[in-house]
Amino acid sequence: MNSQSVGIPRRSFFQSMAAGLNGAALTYLLGRELPAADRPQRHREASATSVIHLFMNGGPSQMDLFDPKPELDRHHGSDFFDRIAGEVEFPEQAGSLMRSPFDFRRHGESGMWVSEAMPHLATQVDRITMIRSMHTTNLTHEPALYKFHSGTEFTGHPSLGSWISYGLGSENENLPAYVVLDDPLGLPVNGIDNWQAGFLPAVHQGTRFRATGSPVLNLHRDYEQPDAVSEYEQDLISRLDRSFAASRPHQPNLQSRIATYELASRMQLEAAEALDLAQETESTLKLYGIDQPETESYGRRCLIARRLIERGVRFVQLFINGQIWDNHSAIGSSLKQACDRTDKPVAGLLQDLTQRGLLDRTLVVWGGEMGRLPIAQLPADKDERKAGRDHNKNAMVTWLAGGGVKSGFVFGETDELGMKAVDNRISVTDFHATLLHLLGIDHKKLTVRHNGIDRRLTDVHGHVMHDLLV
Repeated sequence: MNSQSVGIPRRSFFQSMAAGLNGAALTYLLGRELPAADRPQRHREASATSVIHLFMNGGPSQMDLFDPKPELDRHHGSDFFDRIAGEVEFPEQAGSLMRSPFDFRRHGESGMWVSEAMPHLATQVDRITMIRSMHTTNLTHEPALYKFHSGTEFTGHPSLGSWISYGLGSENENLPAYVVLDDPLGLPVNGIDNWQAGFLPAVHQGTRFRATGSPVLNLHRDYEQPDAVSEYEQDLISRLDRSFAASRPHQPNLQSRIATYELASRMQLEAAEALDLAQETESTLKLYGIDQPETESYGRRCLIARRLIERGVRFVQLFINGQIWDNHSAIGSSLKQACDRTDKPVAGLLQDLTQRGLLDRTLVVWGGEMGRLPIAQLPADKDERKAGRDHNKNAMVTWLAGGGVKSGFVFGETDELGMKAVDNRISVTDFHATLLHLLGIDHKKLTVRHNGIDRRLTDVHGHVMHDLLV
């Protein structure tokens, strides 16, 4: 054979093939679990085919955003601590009842209440279901985050996105079923544990995509070679992998590692194209706030999320660095800053999904891991002008849009001060059961055998909240 017939010298060709064989050998050594779900596990007709989860780390304040409480205005400054002492994480900083620093108005045909802190989302209220009556089980961030993302307060369990990937897979074999778009400024609290696969096959863990530059590190080759050579190399590696795995039927984690490497190979072109915002119009970029420094980062990720679900990604999750919604102090300014970073991009996403006909099959989820208390949390100098709000596990606000939920609809209520959900209460487990239901999954039937127990996202609890559904 002519050494130049494929465009590279014979010596370089065999060096490249040797590298491929070494990669195959590495694949043998780094196994993961065999996926137990070979086909989508739908148990009913799905209302939604994909989810965009806009997770607001820290616990957004319900009575300052979507749940106005006139009684807080009337009783501002009144003592309340003796009635909730056991529900306060920092009792030494507890103050009196504190009214919201934000004005509220009704918006849309639905007349839904939204505070002035979110002027852009206020224009989209007729597209959402507002849930005012959610509650959780722990008022500390770390266990509350584990609870919301995995259904349990402890690490080591699969995340919501991993369960959905396990049950349904991806509609696009060249992209992961579960993609995470975390903040370039830093990881959220609990880091990558938020999107872990736990005891599910590791192929179902969230795949982190970067919003700028190469979407996945080390995805592309360090050298150029003809496509035909790459195809032959990948085919040879695949054959060797399959042969090796077939001779080791009692090592089920091997197949998952092989699948992961093969997906990485297929992603080389598709992932870069999905994140190429140069294909979008100037008006679309402005809609998401990508033309403004304050909203550029979150807007970019919201737009990428839309592009990913268009291409068949099943579950896209957006995170903010740290926990910007954890407004223990100066809530009038700190909460406003969190809204300013996210409000316009989120509203733009809802509008864009609607005008493209995507909202009907895409479920958009917004919310955090807990809510806030109606009393002030005071700084060391007791200056009420610097007051914020402490954690609250008994009341939190979440909203949904598209994918089979009602629009312009408010569900559930808190008490007169916003301290506790009292009407149509929804637990985190109920919430998970409802999301799976919208995707066509019976939460009681999506199970995996682990340590002799049939595990599921909702454990032995959970009820589908049918009143939220169309």
